[in-house]
Amino acid sequence: MNTEQGKVWFPAKRYGWGWGVPATWQGWLVLLAYLAVIGGALHFLPPDRNQWAFATVAFLATAALLAVCWVKGEPPRWRWGGR
Repeated sequence: MNTEQGKVWFPAKRYGWGWGVPATWQGWLVLLAYLAVIGGALHFLPPDRNQWAFATVAFLATAALLAVCWVKGEPPRWRWGGR
């Protein structure tokens, strides 16, 4: 579970493609920040009133989360249940 750069924040899922639950406090902090941004966007930019602003914030926040997962997570690939 360690990479050359250090401990993996987001381990790979056992089945499928992508990352699972964070494994470190840094990963949890990133995930909570993402949820806070989405929650703030829902509160301050409700999609029923300003859908383009909300969609832009949600897209950028999701892109940032995926970038962090890509850099600090295990390499993504399809997994069938084995490690």
